[in-house]
Amino acid sequence: QVQLVESGGGLVQAGGSLRLSCAASGRTFRSYTTGWFRQAPGKEREFVAAIRRNGISTYYADSVKGRFAISRDNAKNTVYLQMNSLKPEDTAVYYCAADASPFEMPVVTGPGLYDYWGQGTQVTVSS
Repeated sequence: QVQLVESGGGLVQAGGSLRLSCAASGRTFRSYTTGWFRQAPGKEREFVAAIRRNGISTYYADSVKGRFAISRDNAKNTVYLQMNSLKPEDTAVYYCAADASPFEMPVVTGPGLYDYWGQGTQVTVSS
């Protein structure tokens, strides 16, 4: 079993930055593809970014490409999401998720692929 705990959310002005952290329990976390998703009020949960177990292969939604950066520190069992040049439309609850499949799935964007989820952290960007 893996538990994920997000932190780092808050209120920031447009153009500002935040860094989210996802701390995981369990040594096997380092072998999981890990993703960030977000959900705004009245909208479906959407993919933001993902990182493979090797910490090198990364994937981003078009809406955040060039502004957000995902990284991981397997020694600390933590995945980060650095968010720069934030926009009001980035306002949402951000969730960390881990894919426990023993095989690396070719697709990383679907929420249904992930087995473990955190409780979420609120990010609010004011205009």
